[in-house]
Amino acid sequence: MGRFLIPANSKKSLLKFGLFNTFDLILFGSGIGVSILFIVILPVQELAISFLSISPALITGFLVFPVPNYHNVLTVILSALAFLTQNQRFIWKGWCISDEYKDEITKK
Repeated sequence: MGRFLIPANSKKSLLKFGLFNTFDLILFGSGIGVSILFIVILPVQELAISFLSISPALITGFLVFPVPNYHNVLTVILSALAFLTQNQRFIWKGWCISDEYKDEITKK
């Protein structure tokens, strides 16, 4: 019959901790590193400056946060950007009998 059953979680084995790519961990780690550097360098007694100093970790954490049906938010953003910026070509097959007849001719 030639049909194979692929488990739904087969892609998770390719991810670190079942959630992250190597790039995701590098991105999040660099965001945390920049935040730690800002905390050390900037005077964090004021609320605005303390929020500014932890914002790289928050932004990169948001980008690698897992969402349902996608790997993470960064994947959703990149998929939406690719969909909106690339030319889309949709081939109409319709319900026309002549299309089915043409397909049978081309298969032979």
